[in-house]
Amino acid sequence: MNFSSLFNPKDELSCTTLIKMKSKGIFYGDSPFKMTTQMLLVQICISSLFISILQFLLTPFGQAAFTAQMIGGIILGPSVLGKNPAFSKSIFPDSSIYFSQTYALFGCMMFLFLIGVKMDLHMIRKSGKRGVVIGFCNFFLPLVIVVGLAHNFRKTETLDPIISNSIYCVASLMSLSSSHVITCLLTEMKILNSELGRLALSSSMISGMCSWVLALSSYIIFESSDNGRHDNMLELSFSFVSLVLVIVCILRPIMHWMIDQTAEGKSIKESYVFSIFLMILVTALIGEIFGQHFLVGPIILGMFVPDGPPLGSAIIEKLETFTSAILLPLFYVVNVSRTNLSIISMKNLLTLAVIALGASAGKIVGSMLPAMYYKMPLDDALSLGLVMSAQGICEVIISGRALMLGYIDDESYSIIILCMIFFTGLIAPLVKKLYKPRTYKSQKRRTVLHSRPDSELRLLACIFRENCTSSLLNLLEVSNPSFESPICFYLVHLLVLDGRSTSMLVSHRPGKKTPARAASSEHIINAFKLYQQQNVGTLTVNPFTSIAPFVTIHQDVCELALDKRVAMVIVPFHKRFTMEHTDNFANSTIRTVNRNILENSPCSVGILVDRGTLPSNTLLFASRTSYRILLVFIGGPDDREALAYAMRMAEHPNVNLTVIQFVDSGLKDQKHNQRRLDFDLINEFKLANVGSKSLVFKEERVADGLEIIATIQGLENKYELVLVGRSHVNDSAIFGGLTEWNEFPELGCIGDMLASSDSKCKASLLVVQQQIFSGDGKLESSPFIEGPAFAVVDMGKAWPHS
Repeated sequence: MNFSSLFNPKDELSCTTLIKMKSKGIFYGDSPFKMTTQMLLVQICISSLFISILQFLLTPFGQAAFTAQMIGGIILGPSVLGKNPAFSKSIFPDSSIYFSQTYALFGCMMFLFLIGVKMDLHMIRKSGKRGVVIGFCNFFLPLVIVVGLAHNFRKTETLDPIISNSIYCVASLMSLSSSHVITCLLTEMKILNSELGRLALSSSMISGMCSWVLALSSYIIFESSDNGRHDNMLELSFSFVSLVLVIVCILRPIMHWMIDQTAEGKSIKESYVFSIFLMILVTALIGEIFGQHFLVGPIILGMFVPDGPPLGSAIIEKLETFTSAILLPLFYVVNVSRTNLSIISMKNLLTLAVIALGASAGKIVGSMLPAMYYKMPLDDALSLGLVMSAQGICEVIISGRALMLGYIDDESYSIIILCMIFFTGLIAPLVKKLYKPRTYKSQKRRTVLHSRPDSELRLLACIFRENCTSSLLNLLEVSNPSFESPICFYLVHLLVLDGRSTSMLVSHRPGKKTPARAASSEHIINAFKLYQQQNVGTLTVNPFTSIAPFVTIHQDVCELALDKRVAMVIVPFHKRFTMEHTDNFANSTIRTVNRNILENSPCSVGILVDRGTLPSNTLLFASRTSYRILLVFIGGPDDREALAYAMRMAEHPNVNLTVIQFVDSGLKDQKHNQRRLDFDLINEFKLANVGSKSLVFKEERVADGLEIIATIQGLENKYELVLVGRSHVNDSAIFGGLTEWNEFPELGCIGDMLASSDSKCKASLLVVQQQIFSGDGKLESSPFIEGPAFAVVDMGKAWPHS
């Protein structure tokens, strides 16, 4: 594809053959490859498919999507496949340039608007002194370095006249950074909501804002100088400020009005989404009319779209996939295709590569030094510097604009693109190698078993939907909060992050205003607050709302459990059942969250399978004559944890507890350390409940797993709640074959049997996993390390706050 006619800064004429827009079809003798509409469709298909294949091949090597998109553009350009005249004339003929470019820029406009929608401007205010200092250093240090290098080269080296004239502009382009680019990179590496990700995002907003100010100011100054009218500088500046004021003072209130007109929990009207689409086009048009780049308006508009549901999330849901997968690839192909490797001289390549290296080094050092000053570990500071040195689509746009306006030449542009691919291509693999997210491990045992019976018990429960409220309330009631052993209960409402890239953990404190994004938690919180008022002195409820992508939302849960020294985290099972055993829903996303919590929790974990047998009202529970609970005890740390929890429940006056212990009749060695611990706890339970009519203990000797299944199936429907450990002692042959066909490995073999689709069990189920220290993350085996009550383990890395 020849872009010389399209991007020549001089006012020269270029003649091309006018071709038809639409084909009559091959049956009428028309070739689809000679019609504009068909050619555009072919280019879209080839660009999307080729870049998708490249991305699939490069992802295992840790590469981000941007690298695949840039390499795809070069391969389809004149440097590789474009050298073939047949390919160039049939797929990317000169006559299709204007149509392809229009479509590509439209896709870029939509993409940057969506990135703006995801950005949270409040991050600038929340970033603190540390984020501001890192942001400014990340901008000014590389700028000083590259300008100094450019000045030195111009004075001491014999450069080509074209390179010499544009070297300052090239240096400035290489020093730019963008928060849009860094947001995309952090999202792809799945560390956006880590401590590193949050700091990088807030710092990049500062450096990105400085970069955009530099780019716009330079454009205004150069254009005013070229036209010989310095009064244009004031006019262009005034037009930019006016555009921002129109968006903030007129369009944003209109968007808030749209939200006010939408009922809570309802989807936003299609007419409102259409209106937002018109706003994008209007702001782009206004920007072009006043001499600004047409992308400036949509970018600013996106930043001021109200976050979250119903508006922000609806826009992302409707436009993101189509924009990223279909519209955007052609933009990279069209723009990066201007790169021509054949025109690059080795001398100019080395000269500009040194400047690019200086820019990257300046960004890395400019981020590392202040980060280390604020006590960040060296490897984390280096990872932050690498992330902050990334360049992407925004730098491609600005460099393309500079080429079109004649500030740089084709050779400089090609070298800029090559350096961008090389340095950005190194970032993602290096960061994945260097940065290890914080591990959530406690210095002490955080279990119900190791909690003192006369002290406060701390529990944390996750809730995804409002209909899980009653079951959690009644599990809390059966946990027996008392004056001797009160319960401090942390409730976390988990919401998926929609329409924003920044997650948040909201603490609902009295007198504190609830953010709009967390307003949906109010009904749940009110129910638990009412229950707290009914149990003054025995129960304290601390509600939170976590809004994050579900792939990383477990980090908020684990961090909160670690900071609050919680003994057990309770999560609802991803399936819900009725008394008639009908599945209401099965959410694989919730299942993934539960598995992540099981693997990373710093304390014990309980998975609650609610079948509706837990009373729907705590007042009804108080009036029951008895509530029947069954504990299945086979042996091992998880069963001991479940027994410790059941012993606490047994102190409730309305609870009848039955403990059934299965003993392997073929196991002769009973002196194993695990079995000794089991024996001690069982004896403690028996001695503590001698003469109690509400507690029953049974011992069943079994020869194989089938006898366990038969015994449990004969008892399961006589109880409202069944407690069982997730894993058991692994030195017995009675489990042979039980673990091979588990439908839900996270529940263990016994829990899976009771919760599977083939089970006739009507009782609710609580599957317990004791705190683990190994951190190997294998759900199938879950090995445990039994140790003293105060075993010291690695705490991971935690940064001091500024």
